Amino acid sequence: MKQQYFVVIVFLLFAKQMLYSQEDGVVSFALPVRNSLKFNRYIINPTFSFVREQNTYISLYNKRQWIQFENAPQTYLFSYSGRFRENEAIAFGVFQQNYGMLTTFGAVANYAHNVQLQSDSNLTFGVNLGVYKSGLNESKVITNYPDPSLENIPSNALITVNPGINYGTAFLDFGLSVNNLVLYNINTSKIVEDDPEKSIEAHIMHTGYIDANGFFDRSKFSGLLKTEFKKDKTIVSGLAMLNIPIGVWAQAGYNSLYGISGGIGLNITQNISFEYNYETGTGDLSNFGASHEIVLAYKFKSKNNSYVDDEEGSVIPAADTRRTAYTPPKLTPEEKAKKEQQAAEVKVRRAAVAQAKLDAAAKAKADALAKPKPTTDSKPKTDAVAQAKLAADAKAKADALAKAKLAADAKVKADAKAKADALAQAKLAADAKAKADALAKSKPTSVSKPKTDAVAQAKLDADAKAKADSLAKAKLAADAKAKADALAQAKLAADAKAKADALAKAKLAADAKAKADALAKSKPTTVSKPKTDAVAQAKLDADAKAKADALAQEKLAADAKAKADALAQAKLADDAKAKADALAQAKLAADAKAKSDALAQAKLAADAKAKADALAQEKLAADAKAKADALAQAKLAADAKAKADALAQEKLAADAKAKADALAQEKLAADAKAKADALAQEKLAADAKAKADALAQAKLAADAKAKLDADAKAKADALAKAAVAPKDDIAKSMDNIAVSLENAKKTQQQLLTNLNATVSAKQKDLQDMKEENDLSEKGIFKEPKPFKSTAGESKALETLNLQIAEVNKIQNDKIKELEGLYNQRIKKVSDKNETLNQYYLKTIEALKNEQSQAVQSNKDLVSSLEQIKIATEIEKKRRIKKAAFVNEGDRFSQDKATLERIKETTPYSATLLKPADFDYGEEQANMQILKSIKNVNSGYYLVVAVHSDVAKRDAFLTKTVAAGQTNINFFYDVNTSRYFIYYDKFDNIEEAKKALQSKGSTPYNGKMSIAKIEN
Repeated sequence: MKQQYFVVIVFLLFAKQMLYSQEDGVVSFALPVRNSLKFNRYIINPTFSFVREQNTYISLYNKRQWIQFENAPQTYLFSYSGRFRENEAIAFGVFQQNYGMLTTFGAVANYAHNVQLQSDSNLTFGVNLGVYKSGLNESKVITNYPDPSLENIPSNALITVNPGINYGTAFLDFGLSVNNLVLYNINTSKIVEDDPEKSIEAHIMHTGYIDANGFFDRSKFSGLLKTEFKKDKTIVSGLAMLNIPIGVWAQAGYNSLYGISGGIGLNITQNISFEYNYETGTGDLSNFGASHEIVLAYKFKSKNNSYVDDEEGSVIPAADTRRTAYTPPKLTPEEKAKKEQQAAEVKVRRAAVAQAKLDAAAKAKADALAKPKPTTDSKPKTDAVAQAKLAADAKAKADALAKAKLAADAKVKADAKAKADALAQAKLAADAKAKADALAKSKPTSVSKPKTDAVAQAKLDADAKAKADSLAKAKLAADAKAKADALAQAKLAADAKAKADALAKAKLAADAKAKADALAKSKPTTVSKPKTDAVAQAKLDADAKAKADALAQEKLAADAKAKADALAQAKLADDAKAKADALAQAKLAADAKAKSDALAQAKLAADAKAKADALAQEKLAADAKAKADALAQAKLAADAKAKADALAQEKLAADAKAKADALAQEKLAADAKAKADALAQEKLAADAKAKADALAQAKLAADAKAKLDADAKAKADALAKAAVAPKDDIAKSMDNIAVSLENAKKTQQQLLTNLNATVSAKQKDLQDMKEENDLSEKGIFKEPKPFKSTAGESKALETLNLQIAEVNKIQNDKIKELEGLYNQRIKKVSDKNETLNQYYLKTIEALKNEQSQAVQSNKDLVSSLEQIKIATEIEKKRRIKKAAFVNEGDRFSQDKATLERIKETTPYSATLLKPADFDYGEEQANMQILKSIKNVNSGYYLVVAVHSDVAKRDAFLTKTVAAGQTNINFFYDVNTSRYFIYYDKFDNIEEAKKALQSKGSTPYNGKMSIAKIEN
């Protein structure tokens, strides 16, 4: 098994010894997929469809290279790649590449097989098989005449084979691949030689993971170093990619030929991915601009993996992990107001509860203060006084709290009433203002109906008064309710105070009784001291009676005070109610007066406004009339001035047109003369060159004839001398060889003459093509000469070269044979000065010189042919380039501009033109059908002239415009290279025939015909 691997590696290493050549129209297989380590990696090396690949992809790839140039290279690739078994992977792609006017379209198939050597080492074999068609994209070559040189670029079908091998460990990969190992041309059934894209690639790749905490944890890193060995250069490149688990990756690279690159990609979903790469040249390619790559891929989950990456994330997460946030519903204005009211009510209830808690705390404190502290029997009086003081303090505090609460409640109510009054006042003011504005707006501005306005105004006043009364009554009711609530609150406070006083007094009485009972119980029961006890008892009784009297007095005083307080409270309440009523009555009266004053003011303001409006309307009408009169006067003046200006402009325009026409005629004449002079100069130069060439040829012929005559005379003399000398067998053999050499020389000279004629013809064709291209660049059209069959010429030239080579070989062999015989005769006749020896020696030297000259002439002619071929290719490219840029759109734009110029600069003819003044061009049938005519619509056209020459076309257009036909137009038939001039179009044949029959005697209608266009 290892021997088989060794054979494969040796085969790949020595495959670079095979050399091929490039043919016309052949485009090498070279897909520019070099900046991505994520997609389409099998193009880099055929084994990469398996190596380090765990997923199956379908991808769309597009590269636009050097986009700042028109017709720059573009590549489109649709491919499928992935494993289909445990140790096998396949890929398939369909591609198209555009290189200016050349294009390729085809498919590439990939197969990779893996052999596991150990647990962490693998050997993988792969191959890419490409089948594609390359040639000229005729749709991008637009020319206004047939160009046979374009037909000589063939279309080729090709097959290419690209094998590769890779050895991989846990983190490293080493591999080789051969690009275009075999490039076979199906059309010619030959292997293409000297393929510039044939190369051997060697690579080292590292793949690993970043073990870190945080954002980059488990990120995948890949790096590739690659060297490409071509016939004439070596390319070194590097590429690195960082793939983050969230589903985003970035990559950067450098290529010694194409420059630097950078890209970024992301997983839009778990299956859909997008990648973009940017490439810019360095060095000699820096002026070519940037290149852009876009990849859109769809990923399938692979089921045949030996080792599997962690699942990648995506911008849009999977459906089962996606969470939706709660969005609160939107409330309507009514719902929002209701919700705010509920919150306010809750807030009020909370405030009431808090206030109740405060009141309860205050009452508890008052009760605690009101309770008497425990006293001893030894200090009853002091305790009673203290208890009385505490009761008074508690009462004072309770009174203070009650007053404070009443004051706070009164303040709250007063504030609420003030706010209500302010709101009511503001509402009344707003209503009054709105009514006043409505009255002001609704009041008629004219003075033609005063009675109706008065009635309406009275009605409005009555309505306003009724509304004001109802508002006043509502306000009085609200005020009365507020006063009643205040009185009820005051009564409740007084009752609470009376109850608290009664409770306090009852408590004091109970305390006094309890103390008296205690004193009675503690009285001594012994009789040892009756007198003393009686005194003490009498004293106690007197004290008790005094305390009881004091308590009774205090209770009477308290009752009197309570009654007085109640009376005072009632009086205060009555006074407050009387004052409030008086204030309310006064406020109502003031409000009513204010409203009546406001209404009166509003009515006065409305009347004043109506009068002011009427005056303003009258003033506006007067101003408008004055302005209208002024405008009318100004318009009359402006019209008069405009007419005068128009007449002046027309006169100026007529003068300018006349001058422009004269200048245009002079320019046309000057241009025509310049072109004629240029052509005459070129013709003179060509004639002078032809004469010089003829003289040179004649001189060369004369020199050659003189040389031939001299050679012939010398040979005749030598032959005459040799004829009288006796000849042996060797001499006779040498004479026979000399005769055959002479015959072969004639054939050789004839062949060289034919080759010289071929070179001259090629040179003449080259000069004609160069002249056509030069004139075309100067804007002068010259009908191109038809090309001869290049295949026939090449075959004839190849035959001629073979014949010359064969004659040269015969000549060389005969000269060597003659020289050998001469050496034999020298051995036999050792005297070198002997006549025949001298003759044969000179003959051999002359033959060698002639042969050397013939060979040199042959080399010179072949060299001239090569130079002519190179120059011809250059001129062909000039013609192709001209054809590519001077396309149908440019020609149409130029023709349109020429027609507009003729119409604008051609004046009407002062003399009546005749049919003899018009050149109608080529004869046409009464009816003809034309197809595939661009820039015109289908229909029937009345054609008045047909020209192939642009100058004749322009002359006919100029004379037709001068004769008064300004609707003249033309279209171009690219199939026949002719211009059809017309001035009318119809949709059906009957109308066109009627127009043709009624063409009249107009001079430009002398040879009118109908042309039907079918697009």
